[in-house]
Amino acid sequence: MSKAEIINDEALQHHTPMMRQYWRLKQDHKDYLLFYRMGDFYELFYDDAKRAAELLDITLTKRGSSAGEPIPMAGVPFHAVDSYLARIVKLGESVAICEQVGDPATSKGPVERKVVRIVTPGTLYDENLLDALSENILASVYKKNNHYGLACLDMASGRFWLSEFDNELALQAELHRVKPAELILADNQQNLSQLVKSSIQWQPDWEYDYEQNHDKLLQHFKVNSLSSFGCEDYRLAVSAAGVVLEYAKKTQLNALPHIRMLQRLSDADHLVLDPATRKNLELTENIQGQSHNTLFEVMNSTQTVMGGRLLKRWLHSPLSKKTSVEKRLQAVSALKQDLVYSDLQSHLNEIADIERIVTRLALGSANPRDLKRLEVGLTKSAEIKDYLKQHQVSLPLTDSIEPLPPVQELLNRAIIEQPPMVIRDGGVIAEGYHSELDELRNLANDASDFMLQLEQREKERSGINTLKVGYNKVHGFYIEISRAQSDQAPAEYVRRQTLKNAERFITPELKEYEEKVLSSKTRALSLEKKLYDGLITELQEFVPSIQQTAAAIAELDVLACFAERAENLNFAKPDFSEQPGIKITAGRHPVVEFHSKEPFIPNDLELSPNRRSLIITGPNMGGKSTYMRQAALITLLAYTGSFVPADSTNIGPVDRIFTRIGASDDLASGRSTFMVEMSETANILNNATANSLVLLDEIGRGTSTFDGLALASATMRYIHEKLNSLTLFATHYFELTQQIQEWDACANVHFGATEYESKQSGSTKLVFSHQIAEGHANQSYGIQVAQLAGLPKAVIQNAKALLHYFEQHGTHESDGSGNEEVMPQLDLLEEADTNDEVSSEALELLESISPDDLSPREALELLYKLKESLK
Repeated sequence: MSKAEIINDEALQHHTPMMRQYWRLKQDHKDYLLFYRMGDFYELFYDDAKRAAELLDITLTKRGSSAGEPIPMAGVPFHAVDSYLARIVKLGESVAICEQVGDPATSKGPVERKVVRIVTPGTLYDENLLDALSENILASVYKKNNHYGLACLDMASGRFWLSEFDNELALQAELHRVKPAELILADNQQNLSQLVKSSIQWQPDWEYDYEQNHDKLLQHFKVNSLSSFGCEDYRLAVSAAGVVLEYAKKTQLNALPHIRMLQRLSDADHLVLDPATRKNLELTENIQGQSHNTLFEVMNSTQTVMGGRLLKRWLHSPLSKKTSVEKRLQAVSALKQDLVYSDLQSHLNEIADIERIVTRLALGSANPRDLKRLEVGLTKSAEIKDYLKQHQVSLPLTDSIEPLPPVQELLNRAIIEQPPMVIRDGGVIAEGYHSELDELRNLANDASDFMLQLEQREKERSGINTLKVGYNKVHGFYIEISRAQSDQAPAEYVRRQTLKNAERFITPELKEYEEKVLSSKTRALSLEKKLYDGLITELQEFVPSIQQTAAAIAELDVLACFAERAENLNFAKPDFSEQPGIKITAGRHPVVEFHSKEPFIPNDLELSPNRRSLIITGPNMGGKSTYMRQAALITLLAYTGSFVPADSTNIGPVDRIFTRIGASDDLASGRSTFMVEMSETANILNNATANSLVLLDEIGRGTSTFDGLALASATMRYIHEKLNSLTLFATHYFELTQQIQEWDACANVHFGATEYESKQSGSTKLVFSHQIAEGHANQSYGIQVAQLAGLPKAVIQNAKALLHYFEQHGTHESDGSGNEEVMPQLDLLEEADTNDEVSSEALELLESISPDDLSPREALELLYKLKESLK
């Protein structure tokens, strides 16, 4: 138990006044690291100091003593606090920021301080603490009778939405999509913390009372009913939403006026993607958790960070309703016409992140540069709106763009062209905005002229040619005379400072002027801060309109991005049908094609009620996995409202996309590779419907051959005959290709490869066609692929011998008859035969040439061939 938890009033009396103030503040914020402002530093004391020193790798020192014990202390500079906060919040810690709110000049004892804000992982909105292209979500889940309510809040944008789920897998899929930075849970529902990796905050179960949270939401949104948001019947989600809102208000010590809407989301609005599918399709993260080689990387030509975040959201939440998709496609077509998107993107490129700027404005923490960027953003928004009208591009979202000329004009008058980052030192308010401020500034700025005039006058009056008038921040104004002439100083000169070679004096006139100037500077700074606060308050009235404009600009940015990608990546507009099925002509994998140096080989796909399932065979590296993934990505992009990488597509109703691709374990949860494979397969079998697109790769490979074949066959039959899903099933079990010939609406397709003898090396080479063809493959070419991967030749030769034996006699297991064929004798550890083979190949190459007939170039090529044959 920390000191903050056991300190009491009696113990406080033994501490210094400063530490008594600290402990009273810490007592109210036991669960947070307290950043206690002292001058130019935020200091931490006692256990907080030890913890911060460990997390931030900063020096742990001591600050005197209090109550008879040394005070452990660590600190960070106030001007660099954001970088430290970013690091500490990423580690899941929360920080209470304590500022000096009293005036040191008038304070008796310690300056008054109070906690002004609590920084937690899920409630960030500061620009320096956030990833520009990622959302930072605070969420809460509440469970009752195997039903789940979820509420999510993006503090930085004000987006607030809720959902309900009737099973844990659906909830987990949504949490995987949202990836909350901080999750609030009832303290009696500990098992829910396993659903997602987040910083967890526990609340008493009674905090989730429906009635009290329902009332909190009504009061915040100033409505009489939640029916206007369409979520009156979401009792569990409403309970969670009230908890999220209350937690956010308590940590920010703010009413959160920028949170103006509560949105209801349901599975019916979007295609459902489970966590495995999001991972396997590498939408915004690759398998290694990085951002390159992802669909987002290829599709992202957005010009604003707002658009980038929205694109990520769209890729993870494809629409399910055809009418909504068609509206987006129509907008993309309009922007693609005559390359309208090109000029549009040049305007968008100059718009800052006004979505987050307006949040900081609403919360009173917008800095001067935020305001200038807001002005530029609104000006460019006006230009965009005019541009679309001039080119007769009719988009519904155009009406949502409100440039707000009064705000533009106000900001243009009030803020200088290149303002500093903070208001602290002034120099933000433009000249001409306020007459009194101009007068005070002029008084201070006239000091240089006054000093020159005074210096000239005093030189003439005194006859001292070394006399100078100067100023510095420490000693103020002064008259400086060299040591040799200092005894000639007039009687009214009062000595202020003695230097090595000069004396400095002050006069009554100069002292009076100094007080006037310094007073004017202080008054000017105070007035400027007051004017800035008033400007923020005035601008806060426009927050709803600015939020609306920001949302419209972000959407327009994504649509322009889709138009640009369609034009430059040769994407085609997809067609939709009410009939089930997917037909793709010359489809391509957008990510593989984008990064490939060779021309991508396109392939067709046809799935329909009469051809629901395709069994795909062929060699590893032949293109099976790429073919399946591109089918899923083309479908996903189409339902996102984007053009797609294909010559043409016709897509019927799709409600879910499932993928079971790749091999990975989950050792932390005690699950083997095969257990993970079976769990993901079970999820598909339990949730897929006739309108689902199912991709299965190598089901059953994690166990014995016969077990795997049995599982693969039973799984495929269940999907095909029970679920009737649209299915692509890749396998190396050739037995399965024979079985499905008995099934209706199922077909075999394959990727081929060709073996040929290399004339140079005499070895067998394998060439992949990457072209889909009807029928099943004749073999898997596994040994040839292993040879390409670089397995030792001894292993390859022995594998070929074993393969020949197994093809002739089956496995080497005994059938008990005593008539088993003798297996070939193998020595996998002996490299002599391999070396002999390599030496023989080199000798044959040498014997085949005539040295006298070789040109220098041919001789050099021969050396390379010999070296290659010896590898």
